[in-house]
Amino acid sequence: MVNKNIIITGTSRGIGHELALQFANAGHNVLAVSRKTPQTLLGNANITCLTVDLSQEDELAEVEKFLSSAWKKIDIIIHNAGSLIHKPFAQTTQEDFEKVYRVNVFGVANLTRTCLPFLPNGSHVVSISSMGGIQGSMKFAGLAAYSSSKGAVITLSELLAEEYKEQGIAFNVLALGAVNTEMLQEAFPGYEAPLSPKEMADYIFNFALTGNKYFNGKVLQVSSTTP
Repeated sequence: MVNKNIIITGTSRGIGHELALQFANAGHNVLAVSRKTPQTLLGNANITCLTVDLSQEDELAEVEKFLSSAWKKIDIIIHNAGSLIHKPFAQTTQEDFEKVYRVNVFGVANLTRTCLPFLPNGSHVVSISSMGGIQGSMKFAGLAAYSSSKGAVITLSELLAEEYKEQGIAFNVLALGAVNTEMLQEAFPGYEAPLSPKEMADYIFNFALTGNKYFNGKVLQVSSTTP
């Protein structure tokens, strides 16, 4: 197995944390990017942690600095970081929308732009979206900012797949159903999702490594239930 260089965002907890451990334990090199760095990742020799707030574009200079000095190339990016606000639309302010979009859309766009010079032919960029961002899917009240941002990142990824297909960079989206993460529990206390973060990470792990052989510019719905 050839070890790959993999950037994962949102690694402080949930799916991103599980993914960082899975890739590192499989021998790959992981750059774990999150606002908070968990102690559980610091001791792993295959994981480099960067404390970066993706909603602040200037902080991405830390990522560029690391890539230029250490890796030189990236094989996989997993845009996993997410921001969710659950409140009635009438109470959702522009500031709420901007907070969510700065992470879920602008953070994806800005990090991708930062990484482009380091993405070779055969690299794979995976954005984690939501079933709530799928046109025609069941929608849930109180998630106007979140679900619309997840729809935006789907369109962004489709466009980038077309724009960079000649360079051999694949862009795909996984639209996830409910996963029993801390973020979900914070937004919907008491709701029990059918999948654990580790179970979903198992799927994303394999897709990130091999999905670009079969897909580019595609949105895969990863949900066993509604939601």
